[in-house]
Amino acid sequence: MIRKATKEDIPSIVKIYDAILDYEEAGKLHIGWARGVYPTEQTALDSLGKGTLFVCEDGGRIVASAKIDQTQVPEYRDASWKYDAPDHEIMVLHALAVDPAASRCSYGKTFVRFYEQYALEHNCHYLRMDTQEINKTAQSLYKKLGYREAGVVFCVFNGIPNVRLMCLEKKI
Repeated sequence: MIRKATKEDIPSIVKIYDAILDYEEAGKLHIGWARGVYPTEQTALDSLGKGTLFVCEDGGRIVASAKIDQTQVPEYRDASWKYDAPDHEIMVLHALAVDPAASRCSYGKTFVRFYEQYALEHNCHYLRMDTQEINKTAQSLYKKLGYREAGVVFCVFNGIPNVRLMCLEKKI
């Protein structure tokens, strides 16, 4: 079940961030996040405060989270978007985080499908998201779900230097 997050969900979300960072530091994942920089508890709290933080819950356990809103990060200006849509028709998925212990359970796919439905319910037919170019797992998932690459932007992203930010889009 995917729902809006509550303050009580924040510790579980932070545990997922930490688990992902542990896997990355051990060389088991290549996401491009940086411990203490992004994402942090404050990242989750900021999204919660804006009402844009969602969680996927299974059996009473939070297994994934993401921010869904219409805010395009400034770095998106440098992408080669195929669809030149007005801002009010664009929905963006940010910081999709799936517990690595549950990564083979299709929670990422479920979350993206929820995001697409949420966008349609808000009259947004143009979807945008990003991932670091080194995150081959996310790229594979997004491409299987019909997202196309709109370019790679070289930038400092969320406080992380030397990022190669892959921008993706889909029209629904």
